[in-house]
Amino acid sequence: MATRYDPFFDMDRLVGQMFGSVSAAAVMPMDLYRAGDHFVMHVDLPGADPGTIDVNVEDRTMTVRAQRTPRTEDDVQWLAHERPSGTYARQVTLGRGLALDAISATYADGVLTLTIPVAEDAKPRKVEIQHASTPAAINATTHEDAPTT
Repeated sequence: MATRYDPFFDMDRLVGQMFGSVSAAAVMPMDLYRAGDHFVMHVDLPGADPGTIDVNVEDRTMTVRAQRTPRTEDDVQWLAHERPSGTYARQVTLGRGLALDAISATYADGVLTLTIPVAEDAKPRKVEIQHASTPAAINATTHEDAPTT
């Protein structure tokens, strides 16, 4: 059975360090899949202030950072206050064979979509086999025809 190459290795250490037991998947869940010659990552960021969303790639680590501003209304009595606020980050280690300089990002309806192309030199390619135009003749000699010395 062949093992599929996966250029991503998920690292939630930064969020774990910042928020203790709160995992990045709980705060910033994501889907990741390959579609042809690129990878697509959807990161849920509902309520994030669009101006605070930042995607940074350093070496082979991509960091997604966003901020949700808490509602600060005067003269209210909270009955439930479950929606998290603050700055959130998620790190993903990128494997080799990706075009890191060609990553594109869009943000719509609370979802950040990152498209990460596979690098040209990492794409599978077919090797053409050259055939000789004239076959080489192989002359066989018998034992009687062999020269004597």
